[in-house]
This record gives sequence, structure tokens and C-alpha cells, in this order.
Amino acid sequence: MPDVRGCHLPDDLLYDVENHIWIRELDDGNIKLGMTTIATAMAGQLVAFTPKKVGRKVKPGKSCGTVESGKWVGPAKSLAGGEVVEVNTELVSKPSTANDDPYEAGWMVIIQPDDWDSVKGSLLPGADVAAAYEAKMDADGFDGCA
Repeated sequence: MPDVRGCHLPDDLLYDVENHIWIRELDDGNIKLGMTTIATAMAGQLVAFTPKKVGRKVKPGKSCGTVESGKWVGPAKSLAGGEVVEVNTELVSKPSTANDDPYEAGWMVIIQPDDWDSVKGSLLPGADVAAAYEAKMDADGFDGCA
């Protein structure tokens, strides 16, 4: 598992470094999305998560939900467009779950992607993500996960 400045990035995931989102391919062809440890460390303790509702469409590169912390409110963007087929209701009721366990219990939504093959090529696999995250953290002036 790559560890970049104290931030863990599991090998078995794909990463949208620019938006600090991880993606897990599911056996049924759907994809599960969540925030990386870097995203949660930068945002601070999450206080709200408002996902798109099940059945709603997400346009490529647009929000699949809104995340709010004490110092930041913004979109959680999905590079993949498609239909939201499941939302993490536990995360809605306890947003700090994303801070405590971002890669398992803290997932945000599951999407049935429209054109996954074209999007997948733009994502970085966990084994190759360290250098890109080092550069992103430098550009953002982020020292790392404490």
C-alpha cells in the first residue's frame, strides 16, 4: 500500500488524484466511490454528506454528492457518468465515518457507469499513484496526513 506523507492509498483501488476520489470496481460492473485519506485530512472532520439520490444521473466530471466540514463545503466529483444505484446511508447519518475509515465504511455512492472503459484509462491504479500524489500535494501546499 503506497503511503504518501503519512496518507494511505490502498493498492486495490483506482484514483482520481485531481479530485481526491478513489474508485473500486465491483463484480456487477458498478463502481464504488469514496474520498481518499488526503481529501479527508485536507477537509478536516466531516459534518455533512448529501449524496445524489438513487436513480439520479451523474454527468461525467460532475458531483455525485456534497461534502461539508467545519472549514470546507464542496462537490465530490465523479469522472464517470452514470446512474446512482446505492448511497451510503451510514455516511449520511454519520459523516465522520469518512474520516475514520475512508476506504471501507466511508464510501459515498455506487454508480452504474455509462462509459466506464473510456474513464478507467484516465485513473491511476494504487501501485502507480504515489508520484502523482506527491506532485499534487506539493501543488496544493499540503504537508500530509497527521
